[in-house]
Amino acid sequence: MAGASNMVTGDIVMDAARAADHDRYLSALYAPADKRDALLALYAFNAEIAGVRDRIHEPLPGEVRLQWWRDVIAAEGDTETGHPTADALRATIAAYHLPKAAFENMLEARIFDLYDDPMPSRTDLEGYCGETAAALIQLAAMVLDPAAAPGFADLAGRAGCAQAIAGLLLLLPLHRRRGQCFVPADILAAAGTTPEEFVKSEGGAAAERAVAAMIALAREHLNAFEKGAPTLPVSLRPAFLPLALTRAYLDKMEKAGRSPLGGTATLSTLRRHWLLLRHAMRGWTPL
Repeated sequence: MAGASNMVTGDIVMDAARAADHDRYLSALYAPADKRDALLALYAFNAEIAGVRDRIHEPLPGEVRLQWWRDVIAAEGDTETGHPTADALRATIAAYHLPKAAFENMLEARIFDLYDDPMPSRTDLEGYCGETAAALIQLAAMVLDPAAAPGFADLAGRAGCAQAIAGLLLLLPLHRRRGQCFVPADILAAAGTTPEEFVKSEGGAAAERAVAAMIALAREHLNAFEKGAPTLPVSLRPAFLPLALTRAYLDKMEKAGRSPLGGTATLSTLRRHWLLLRHAMRGWTPL
């Protein structure tokens, strides 16, 4: 019966990851079969906490939900919570000896999502990316190859910043409708606008300059990642595989008439599958 229960939980977690974060779900399919459930548990958890504001529209109840996750992760023993993703995550943390502090930092960073405070600076943005997307890559790497993973923590940092900044640009229309501003205030000031103007769509050409600066920042981190990526062992490649799509998303954003201010850049299903397959097979070696 326990085996059947675990299979049901695994199916629920897989479906949650597939529905909420399809790109990471696809990347997990390239991992060894015995590691996929653990990766999907990490990705489903990440989707859960990233989507708290979507489901709970007031900050304080949102903080309560994040605290629930803290308590679940901190709890000792193997008592089930009844929440499939939480139970799968606890099992993954225990099986792979993942550091609970990384999850605590991730949850702390996600408090920012619940409020409308502007992102103060580029440094703050990179810190946010480090505690969220970069930490997720590093945790996935620890699942895949715990011996090799520590040697690529810096590369995970670059990868996480590139991926997260591109992701924030993809979500820009949603964030502006909410009154959120993830574009750092110092980047906005250098472009000639303010967080308030940017959110209200009053920035004009200055807003476009700020978006261009964000794309350039994502490319800076992506280029640094790709420079070191050929050294990645095959065992760690699935953890970094979502980066296979980042350059294509950024290229789409820079096409004429495709500014992130006006809509969300999309890639066809065929292109996403091809990019993931190519990088899964070849890594980041030059063509």
